[in-house]
Amino acid sequence: MPTKQLKPTTPGQRHRIAPVFDEVTVSKPVKSLTVGLKQSGGRNNRGRTTMRYRGGGHKRKYRVIDFKRDKKDIPAKVQTIEYDPNRTARIALLAYADGEKRYIIAPNKLSVGDTIISSETAAPDVGNAMPMKNMPAGTFIHNIEMQPGKGGQLCRSAGTVAQMVAKTDKYVTVKLPSGEVRLILGTCYATVGATSNPDHFNTTKGKAGRNRWLGRRPHVRGVAKNPVDHPMGGGEGKASGGHPRSPWGQAAKGKKTRNRKKLSSKFIVRRRKTKK
Repeated sequence: MPTKQLKPTTPGQRHRIAPVFDEVTVSKPVKSLTVGLKQSGGRNNRGRTTMRYRGGGHKRKYRVIDFKRDKKDIPAKVQTIEYDPNRTARIALLAYADGEKRYIIAPNKLSVGDTIISSETAAPDVGNAMPMKNMPAGTFIHNIEMQPGKGGQLCRSAGTVAQMVAKTDKYVTVKLPSGEVRLILGTCYATVGATSNPDHFNTTKGKAGRNRWLGRRPHVRGVAKNPVDHPMGGGEGKASGGHPRSPWGQAAKGKKTRNRKKLSSKFIVRRRKTKK
């Protein structure tokens, strides 16, 4: 799934590197698998902004995705590969042998007509979902559960992939894309393969308006504000700033914020890679 460089017919096109939708087979989703999606604009139930720099954006429909893959031992045929405006990866429409249809996150190199299955005894082929304890060591996986039956939570965005490197009687050791190595219960399900659309990170928007279409408003630097609005604001000319802070005084760029007493810390074998 490559990208394309457009002719510079406008200033916005000049620097744009656009995705290619060759793998997408249909343009409209299945109506029964979509629901309305309401945007909050970053406001809470009192109408006050609690998340800055959000608002606007194109109207979307939410595609109901099967993250649990809990339809066990029933083969499914891939009918379509589709674009989903709510995520970076592509989605695949599965038609099960009993007539039901579901969307899943499309694995890379999965194509229309392929047959996949979710089962404890499934083969470790691309698109199949199975407990990690039944996978051979070294298998590349995505859509990984952290609690049995909760549904996949890890490695769901475009081009991400983890590796199941070892297993014991109860736990499996998984190396995540961030470099973190952690223990996960072997009864948790995961899907074999990497997620689709790996070239998503090679794209360039080209203009500010494309961010507005995605619902992102302009992000204002702290040093460009007044002292009443930000700890780093004020000053004459460029004589402002100080120590990097959030608007509420929390130290940024290096301060450890993870709770040391967090229960899941004991499952982390090795921390993610840090910049030196």
